[in-house]
Amino acid sequence: MIFVVQLLSAPADATPPLPRRTRLAPSPTGALHLGNARTFLINWLLARQNGWQILLRIEDLDGPRVKVGADQQAIEDLQWLGLDFDYGPIFQSARQSTYTAAVDELLRCGTAYPCICSRREVEQAASAPHAEDGATIYPGTCRDRFASVAEAQAISGRPPAIRFRVPDRKIRWTDRFAGEIKYDPARQLGDFVISKTIDQAAYQLAVVIDDAGMGITDIVRGDDLLDSTPRQLLLYNGLGLQSKIPSYWHFPLVIGSDGRRLAKRHGDTRLAHFREMGVPAERILALMGQWLGIDRTGGAISLRELQQAFRLESVPRAAITLTASDEAFLLDGPSKTVK
Repeated sequence: MIFVVQLLSAPADATPPLPRRTRLAPSPTGALHLGNARTFLINWLLARQNGWQILLRIEDLDGPRVKVGADQQAIEDLQWLGLDFDYGPIFQSARQSTYTAAVDELLRCGTAYPCICSRREVEQAASAPHAEDGATIYPGTCRDRFASVAEAQAISGRPPAIRFRVPDRKIRWTDRFAGEIKYDPARQLGDFVISKTIDQAAYQLAVVIDDAGMGITDIVRGDDLLDSTPRQLLLYNGLGLQSKIPSYWHFPLVIGSDGRRLAKRHGDTRLAHFREMGVPAERILALMGQWLGIDRTGGAISLRELQQAFRLESVPRAAITLTASDEAFLLDGPSKTVK
């Protein structure tokens, strides 16, 4: 059985639809770098060219990894580039009660269940299957094991995680940039965590609750999150939010010379670093413009000019590699040649 996801269209005589809306959603677990700034820029350009509203949401649920001040730094970096927004900022950490209510409902319906397995236990399970990238797929050890969260906690002595019960059916949807995508969640993903404890929501659940509740119609992000989409589509259906399913746009990442997405191992690519070095925002935009198929020969480009020049069909379909020439362009200007 294949579950085909599509947006519902209103009849011709219905109330006019609400404006389309997207969100910029930085996570304050680190500073914005050139790679995620490019994704935010694509999101902003699509929104401003097409008349979408933009909401800024700070996804600060990953408590131990959240860095003090990183939320304000992200806002300042976006504003430095000129990427404005219409609503927000909204902080996920202030919305936990909303997520807890959704978890309670999923548990009540039997769509979710408590799990006491540690990450190590899952990885060491002899029966655990593995995804194509080598990641361990949860083997369902705690499925139908406990009658309640309280029972699971009593047996383990610690608050259990909550997992979503993935149905045995395939999912197909059309990504607005990546094209038609097919997934077999039961075999490629397995039952996934939606809450680290009953009162500590995980990413997948929180973004579905927020996107649905905040009227998000278009989600623009890097293709490293492509496999989050089938999880989120299942949650939309599990929560009865089928009519709120947004359009998804997944774009290739900026990577280092080793083929891996940008990180500290590739040097300092933070926007804050280039700001401190005196690099003008227009030069950053020129480099990212080239990564979007726009000529950078002038050495700088304004956000207004970039908005006028941006064409979705010109965006490369493959990952972008940050080169030494790119970094020299930022630090020394367009006349610098790397030998």
